[in-house]
Amino acid sequence: MVGAKRIGVGTRLRKLLGQWGVFFRGFLEHPKMVGSIIPSSRFTIRKMLGPVKWDECKLFVEYGPGVGTFCEPVLEKLRADGALIVIDTNPLFIDYLNRTITDSRFTAVHGSAADVEEIVRDHGHQHADYVLSGLPFSTLPDGVGPAIAAATHRIIRPGGAFLVYQFSAKARDFMAKHFTRIDSGFEFWNILPCQLFWGWKE
Repeated sequence: MVGAKRIGVGTRLRKLLGQWGVFFRGFLEHPKMVGSIIPSSRFTIRKMLGPVKWDECKLFVEYGPGVGTFCEPVLEKLRADGALIVIDTNPLFIDYLNRTITDSRFTAVHGSAADVEEIVRDHGHQHADYVLSGLPFSTLPDGVGPAIAAATHRIIRPGGAFLVYQFSAKARDFMAKHFTRIDSGFEFWNILPCQLFWGWKE
C-alpha cells in the first residue's frame, strides 16, 4: 500500500511538473497571447465558475485554455449530455490537451476565438451557454479584442454569460459595448491577483 501511494504521488507530481513546463513554454513562445506565467489558482476557478447554472449548460466554451486549468473543473460540473469546446491559437497547448483529456464531451480546437461562431456551428451547436476567457485583451493585436467580444455576444444565448478573468479592468471596456449587465469581482489569491467579470446576455 505504501509503495502504491508513493507511485500515485509521484505520478501526480510528474503530471504537475509536466503541466507547468508546457504552460511556461507556451508563455515564453507567445507571452502576449498567454498573459500569465503560471495557471490560475483554485480560488479563481471556484469564484469564476460560481454563477454558472450547470443544469442549463449544454455547451461551455473556453478561450485560451492553456494546459486545461479550468477544463477538469468544468467537466466535473458539466451535465452528461453537455459539451466543452476550447479554442487556442497555440498548437502546443492543443496537442497537450488532446493527449491528456479523454472525456468524450471535450473538444480542443486550434484556432482563433474571433471565429467562435463558425467553430461552434461546425461542431453541431447553434449557440453557447457560457464562454470563459482568460485572454489578455489589453495586449491582443489591434482589432482582435473587439472582434472577439462582438462574436462572443452573438454566439451566447439569451440568459447566458461571458466569463472573463484579467489582471486589469481593460477587458470590461470591450465587454461593455455588447453586454449591458456586467457583474464584477476580484480574486486576491491568484498570481497575480485578478479582476473577474461576468457579462450577461439579456
